[in-house]
Amino acid sequence: MLASPFNRRSSNLRSRISTGIILVRAAVTLGICCLVSDASLVLAANPLMNVLIIQTDEHNFRTLGCYRDTLPMEGAEIWGEGAVVETPNIDSIAARGAICTSFYATSPVCTPSRAAFFTGRYPQNTGAYQNDRPLRGDMVTFAEVLRQAGYATGYAGKWHLDGPGKPQWGPDRKFGFSDNRYMFNRGHWKKFDFEGGQPVVAATSKKGQPNYNLAGADEKTFSTDWLCDRAADFVREHAAEPFCYHLSLPDPHGPNTVREPYDTMFENMAVRPPTTFQLEGEQPGWLPATNRKVEQQFNARLMTQYFGMVRCIDDNVGMLLDLLGELNLTENTVVVFTSDHGDLCYEHGRLNKGNPYEGSAKVPMIIAAPSLVPAGLQIDQAMGTVDFSPTLLSLLQQELPEGTQGRDLSEWFRKAEPDDKELPGNSVTFLRAASSKAAWVAAVTDRYKLIVSASDRPWLFDLEKDPHETENHIGRPENQTVAARLARSMLQYGDLMKDPQLTEGKLREDLLNLQIRP
Repeated sequence: MLASPFNRRSSNLRSRISTGIILVRAAVTLGICCLVSDASLVLAANPLMNVLIIQTDEHNFRTLGCYRDTLPMEGAEIWGEGAVVETPNIDSIAARGAICTSFYATSPVCTPSRAAFFTGRYPQNTGAYQNDRPLRGDMVTFAEVLRQAGYATGYAGKWHLDGPGKPQWGPDRKFGFSDNRYMFNRGHWKKFDFEGGQPVVAATSKKGQPNYNLAGADEKTFSTDWLCDRAADFVREHAAEPFCYHLSLPDPHGPNTVREPYDTMFENMAVRPPTTFQLEGEQPGWLPATNRKVEQQFNARLMTQYFGMVRCIDDNVGMLLDLLGELNLTENTVVVFTSDHGDLCYEHGRLNKGNPYEGSAKVPMIIAAPSLVPAGLQIDQAMGTVDFSPTLLSLLQQELPEGTQGRDLSEWFRKAEPDDKELPGNSVTFLRAASSKAAWVAAVTDRYKLIVSASDRPWLFDLEKDPHETENHIGRPENQTVAARLARSMLQYGDLMKDPQLTEGKLREDLLNLQIRP
């Protein structure tokens, strides 16, 4: 694993697993037992792959080196020449597996994106269609499928699918994550610790209320470090059996603060606003009134702290990858790196998320799965968080839950060079506002993005000709066929997936008008 001069995980701090544990794991993998049955022979031929999912929160994809490598220079270094974070450990996952260059949050805010990710259903059909709405109790997650298949399952970090509770450690409803002691429902806390053997937020106000302060957090108590340690503990404990662990890090979501030495690591970097920060011209009506253009003054320090959070995450990813290697688990573990949604990081004069711009809606999706996914694979076709669960389960040869609505795209990951002609139809993914009322819905391919909204005319972005999304291409004659095709596909999606935003009203009328054009 690539080393970092700031990596807190030196070899003398890493736990060593005894030869006995390794032999037990080998026995399980090979199906060795005293009485060999037909079932054990099947298990020996198809050993269960472990799963380690690392999910960040509000993560701009351009901060990862492997994504910058897929972009032209002006798209890779939008905060200035050389204003980048090196992420060698996350990049190594992409080098060993697949990187998805057009992966989108099905609804680019926390709760609905996570609902789609875990269930393979569109947010409007999960109960969790906007932030702080609880996931319906009848939803079946990929973790529940794997638990029933014999996996040890666990979760650490932010959940945001059990309503308004904050922090609410260890929610009663586990949704397949048997060990959810370190799952908390909401919040972007910076310091954790134990009190009486129980996890607590270790930064508090004078009145004893948990808060987001750093409060002297160090390499043992800072949120990213603490949660990654819990993941490492779980992997060690379950090294001799199939496991699925979900590590949900609250960073690099704000507040933009990070422990030493990451807080000063980028302080001398020349960081400037993105080129779209103060663009003139027509502004989309689907942008929310809050956090509107240029109400924010560009703050370079906020960006250097964001970079620091990303680098801290990368060093911890390196620790976990090293641990898998020490336990001889690398070749038998599916490693996923992703995020729930993006952060504009001052693109279009804004911070945060909640809209269909690339910085807000496009997220990392990197999967390394030895023997399942060829190394160095780049998948450009559009997909969404709703497609993750069925794709993962199919890669693992598990049955999909009844009612799954996302696409099983596992075949895309099994081919060294995906052939566009062999893909199941035109690859379109659908994004929606976190709302039950008409707001906006988008149909997205790897090149085009059609957005209809309650507060504006339709917008069409051509990401090839206009990668910064500064112009509305909807009226151009050469785009009429594309707009009509995307309109038809969005109407079909709305009817099939029962999206209330497209049942009636302006959004549906706009689509009907667009689809009849030649």
